[in-house]
Amino acid sequence: MPIKNRLANLHDEIAAWRQDIHRNPELLFDTHRTSALVAEKLKAFGCDQVVTGIGRTGVVGVIRGKSVASGLTVGLRADMDALPIQEATGLDYASETDGKMHACGHDGHTAMLLGASRYLAETRNFDGTAVVIFQPAEEGGGGGREMVDDGMMDQFGISEVYGLHNMPGLAPGTFAIRSGSFFAAADQFTIDVSGKGGHAAKPHEAVDTTVVASQIVIALQSIASRNVDPLHSVVVSVCSFRTGTDAYNVIPESARLKGTVRTLDEGIRDLAERRVGEIAAATAEVFGATATTGYERGYPVMVNAEAETGFAARVAERVSGKETAEAPPLMGAEDFSYMLESRPGSYILIGNGDSAPVHNPGYNFNDEIIPAGASYWAELVETRMPAG
Repeated sequence: MPIKNRLANLHDEIAAWRQDIHRNPELLFDTHRTSALVAEKLKAFGCDQVVTGIGRTGVVGVIRGKSVASGLTVGLRADMDALPIQEATGLDYASETDGKMHACGHDGHTAMLLGASRYLAETRNFDGTAVVIFQPAEEGGGGGREMVDDGMMDQFGISEVYGLHNMPGLAPGTFAIRSGSFFAAADQFTIDVSGKGGHAAKPHEAVDTTVVASQIVIALQSIASRNVDPLHSVVVSVCSFRTGTDAYNVIPESARLKGTVRTLDEGIRDLAERRVGEIAAATAEVFGATATTGYERGYPVMVNAEAETGFAARVAERVSGKETAEAPPLMGAEDFSYMLESRPGSYILIGNGDSAPVHNPGYNFNDEIIPAGASYWAELVETRMPAG
């Protein structure tokens, strides 16, 4: 029985929760309405304990099985925050807040885990403890780190932890996973270029920071093409280029570049950080300018533990009735990495079908995958901590 009958029967209700969250998106740690909704429902489901305010606005629910003799406590995590994007779906439940939308499916993740929480609280057909984790600020705020730093793993005795994300382009309700490095580390840099401003008609009297910064943008691409083994991965993207003027006839005295570096290996991460600064400074010097680099490390590489990944893949196969695909390494970042640094576990992808990509104004979570996603969570708990 791949899909739990109870969760299939709850499909419309869970979808309604999802659409309500979609209609009311909240960013980063400001998930006050969503967090309150989650806490209210967990209490109504009869969870043994509901704790709010972990990681600022995170919510944790504790559900004990019919027995706890196994001594195991399994954590299940969903993210709750939206993105600063203007929605363009035309849905009747589209975002009611300008400039904010659930463009990554966190509304669906939260709803599926709520559905699984209700099922687990009703049935308790397992030997151990399930801890359901609703996390804010995945989209750049590091909410996973905040919850770990608040002592969540020790406070609730979590033995291992699992995460899930939808994947557009993957068949609905099917799964994909990989062991080892899965999602990339995400760092960011700022390069400030200083030169000599002047009249655009007399460039020889100036040190043109627009030209210098442009050369730096191109030179940074040599990190991937000439500094890193072609069999390894690195992405260096300059995403913002601003000068100190917007005039048509003024050579600017300053320019600022902002960008991101993505890596799947700590050694390459160190190399990329060093080379960004070296290339910026040396390129600027050639043109008689100076460049100062600020480099900030963000989410670490997300690494799936081998044993837990194999287990999660088998559970997913039981739910979907199909073989769990091997996912490729992805250069996107995921702050579930902090939880996997703290405890063994794994992160899996569930197919969202033929939808717009995530972080796109036309994206929408596919409600048809709700029974499969919620059943995955329930099956994972019941299989990892079997009753009796």
